[in-house]
Amino acid sequence: MSAGGAFGGNRGARPVPPEKGVFPLDHTHLCDLEKKDYINCLKSSGHKSEKCRQFSKKYLECRMEKNLMAKQDMSELGFRKEGEEQSSADESQSGRIDK
Repeated sequence: MSAGGAFGGNRGARPVPPEKGVFPLDHTHLCDLEKKDYINCLKSSGHKSEKCRQFSKKYLECRMEKNLMAKQDMSELGFRKEGEEQSSADESQSGRIDK
């Protein structure tokens, strides 16, 4: 018989915190509206996530506000700051050469 317990588990093991990107499920449905908006956007856009980034951002912000995930700067999650999005779009258009 092993010393790990009846089912092979180590009962004296210390729990390990989840890795980044692993967060609790929303069992109390605190962010359901934001989640549904994002999913509906994905369905209507043919699952092109770049067209639904604003809904994704709102969903993540909701999760952070409700302590369902660690608070992080949105730029660390792949989102630009408000002013940066417009300026980068302007730069890409101004650099285009029309023939």
